[in-house]
Amino acid sequence: MLTHFLTQGNVVPSSFLEIIELSDGEIVLQQSDVDDAEPLVIIRFSDESRAYMMDACLDVAKAMIQAGIQAASQLAEQSEREDEIDLDAPRVLH
Repeated sequence: MLTHFLTQGNVVPSSFLEIIELSDGEIVLQQSDVDDAEPLVIIRFSDESRAYMMDACLDVAKAMIQAGIQAASQLAEQSEREDEIDLDAPRVLH
């Protein structure tokens, strides 16, 4: 079992995530500071993909997860900006 740690940054402050490659080849992302945590993400590569990537499956999965966290953070920031714009809009009372 291989483990890598990532900080979540803006997603959940002061919490750690770990990327684990299980014995069956699945790669999971889970909270490292929660006992018996259910995986947040499960990545399963096909045999053909594994053959193509050789020993880089864990690195590819890590890049995929980091890209997903970054995209989620950007979407959350965008949503917050849109909410702020709505709050600044003039209100009309009839």
